[in-house]
Amino acid sequence: MKIAIVGTGYVGLVTGTCFAEMGTEVYCVDIDRQKIENLKKGIVPIYEPGLEEMVLRNYEVGRLHFETDLKSILDDVEVLFSAVGTPSDEDGSADMKYVLDVARTVGQAMNKYLLVVTKSTVPVGSAQKIKDAITDEQRKRGVSIDFDIASNPEFLKEGAAIKDFMHPDRIVVGVETERARKMMEKLYHPFMLNNFKIIFMDVSSAEMTKYAANAMLATRISFMNELANLCEVVGADIHQVRVGIGADPRIGSSFLYAGCGYGGSCFPKDVKALIQTAEINNYHMSILKAVENVNDGQKAILFAKLQKYYNNDLTGKKIALWGLAFKPETDDMREAPSLVLINLLLKAGCRVIVYDPVAIPEAKKHIGDSVQYAGDIYEAVDNVDALLIVTEWKEFRMPAWAVIKKRMRNPLILDGRNIYSINDMAENGFIYFGIGR
Repeated sequence: MKIAIVGTGYVGLVTGTCFAEMGTEVYCVDIDRQKIENLKKGIVPIYEPGLEEMVLRNYEVGRLHFETDLKSILDDVEVLFSAVGTPSDEDGSADMKYVLDVARTVGQAMNKYLLVVTKSTVPVGSAQKIKDAITDEQRKRGVSIDFDIASNPEFLKEGAAIKDFMHPDRIVVGVETERARKMMEKLYHPFMLNNFKIIFMDVSSAEMTKYAANAMLATRISFMNELANLCEVVGADIHQVRVGIGADPRIGSSFLYAGCGYGGSCFPKDVKALIQTAEINNYHMSILKAVENVNDGQKAILFAKLQKYYNNDLTGKKIALWGLAFKPETDDMREAPSLVLINLLLKAGCRVIVYDPVAIPEAKKHIGDSVQYAGDIYEAVDNVDALLIVTEWKEFRMPAWAVIKKRMRNPLILDGRNIYSINDMAENGFIYFGIGR
């Protein structure tokens, strides 16, 4: 089976490469010519462990192709995945411009049956808009060519995307016809040999499932962050609370970690889009609005703690940040808590020095030269008045604390991810504050 993936961003590139790894011939299409030329040279535009090697391997053996002209390859493929971006509009709704551009191109150029699968995260009801766009373009051509629409939302975790795709806990597919169902079963069959399950449903339910999953996970994070803030007030420890409630099988332990807020390309955008979908349909998502408000406030929690420690006067203070990406194992800076924190520190008159193992080039696109960039964790803490932990990279877990303490002007650590033991920090001579502890 030959397939096309339109869009070589995070989702599209991982999807196309993993299908190629399983033996499918894949055409990855993008209008960005420079990106396509770079991919042909093995230059991958995103950081994802293992992806670069897999791209190179499948391109070299001829299973993975990179193209800029969608129309030229439509006759060669049976399935087309639309994985283009759906950025947030000003009102928080998902912008469908690029998705509908793909649909119109398909309608203008298709000459035989095609299964069009939406991989992008799109609002409920988008399938009908895609179908209408394809049909309208066919009508302009004076043709009527059969096609099907399907929804196949992705559930990839940045930093573990290849593992998630190759060994999925579930594959969700929304279809309208038996023909589309059989084609998707055939395509995903290699991934199901180890009893991974594919869940078929109607298209609207598949579209909603993606938003519901991310909204639920975001809700758990904001709930734990709010509990953590209350723990500090009443003298409880959120770590012990997490263990206690996570042992309940009805709750489980995943996504129960308190911290300095969530970011990334999915949770913030999808929560906003689901709220907006509800508003359009005259329904108000009170819980999700609270989730969003809690998260907005949590991104400033380390700044508030620092400000309190220094009696609201941070002028001239030199502050180090370990971690810039919104989570470990990625260079993604979209909606990262570090951006909010850096902005607050600079406005308060601080000098800021930052370190991240992979995200510094991406961070420079967002904050430029407004901060100093360190080459490692030790350079970052030279003569600083506080160290703020923002991303829980593995290399931050066991530093040489004696070296860190000697280099710092004031041994103050504010841990936004609760990486360290309170007792260990005290024994090493640090003034230590976590979240909810």
